Amino acid sequence: MLFTLSHSPQQCDLAALIQLVGDEDALLLMQDGVLAALENSMAQSHISVLTCPVYVLSEDLQARGLVGQISHKWTPIDYNGFVDLTERHRQHIAW
Repeated sequence: MLFTLSHSPQQCDLAALIQLVGDEDALLLMQDGVLAALENSMAQSHISVLTCPVYVLSEDLQARGLVGQISHKWTPIDYNGFVDLTERHRQHIAW
């Protein structure tokens, strides 16, 4: 399953999201959700417990001036990568 986080980690139940995501899933941080990828942030430390791949939408990082400020643990992808994720994961939950 593909999970997408589009809200700021301060405005959502991040703990509940983390409990839902399994090893075979993927998490994409997009829109204001990219704030959860900031290096040394509280949200980043919570997300780091996940064993599934975590991706960050590059265009949203650029729009917020956050390029180079995210954890090296996460993989930046573009919109084509987002499409690839939707093709690999038939089910999607937007958070």
